[in-house]
Amino acid sequence: MYRFLLTPRWLGIHLFVLLAIPFCLYMGSWQLGRFEGRMDNHRTATERTETNRTAAARPLASLLPVSTDTSGERATATGRYGKQLLVPNRDLDGRDGFYVVTLLEVDGTGKALPVVRGWLPGTASAAKAPAPPTGEVTVTGALQASESQGSNGVTAAGGLPTGQLGMISAASLVNLVPYDVYDAWVTLDKADGSMTAVPATAPQGSGLDLKAFQNLGYTGEWFVFAGFVVFMWFRLVRREAETIRDAELGLGAPEEQGAAQAS
Repeated sequence: MYRFLLTPRWLGIHLFVLLAIPFCLYMGSWQLGRFEGRMDNHRTATERTETNRTAAARPLASLLPVSTDTSGERATATGRYGKQLLVPNRDLDGRDGFYVVTLLEVDGTGKALPVVRGWLPGTASAAKAPAPPTGEVTVTGALQASESQGSNGVTAAGGLPTGQLGMISAASLVNLVPYDVYDAWVTLDKADGSMTAVPATAPQGSGLDLKAFQNLGYTGEWFVFAGFVVFMWFRLVRREAETIRDAELGLGAPEEQGAAQAS
């Protein structure tokens, strides 16, 4: 009854199955490795962020450009505060509020550094935000890379009221201030006035983000595909064997009986 398994058509099916199963298992293992790699990166970045909180501050210039190694490190810079902007729709400890960002014109550079001086609850309002200190100041805080869309209220969409900013980045600030802006920003260790300090975050791409869980989902899909290939092979074999058996018993259509005799 199972002589049909040696026909050219079925030999082609066997070859496909023998190639498809290891391919699916390989792809599933590769996606799992990608997920585990992101887990390791997240753990390393989190540990580095915790360590950096107590490390000595270093001059801003020595930490630029921002990388996964320097993101979160404590930086220090001296200059004078200039334009102030508010960043709405930022959550902190489960509460909605806004960041107060002031541009620090760094001495001797002709460039400005966005400094998050703190967070306030509620709707963004210039009346709530304390004015920045006057004169020369030295700031110390965690260095962060420019933001990108997709996390904690970050948005590149326009339409915000004058004096508000959706994303802390050089690209979004270039048309709002009359000087060059560093492709980085600093969140102060100790917030000014009655504001709450904004904690540093791990570098983007090093956390358990959507991409990490996509890798985990793809892992499951590839292993399911491997099981599905095996299931379909057994199902096709059983169906073919039942068709031949029925034809031999005279229960099938004439063409099926002819196929059974040919087998």
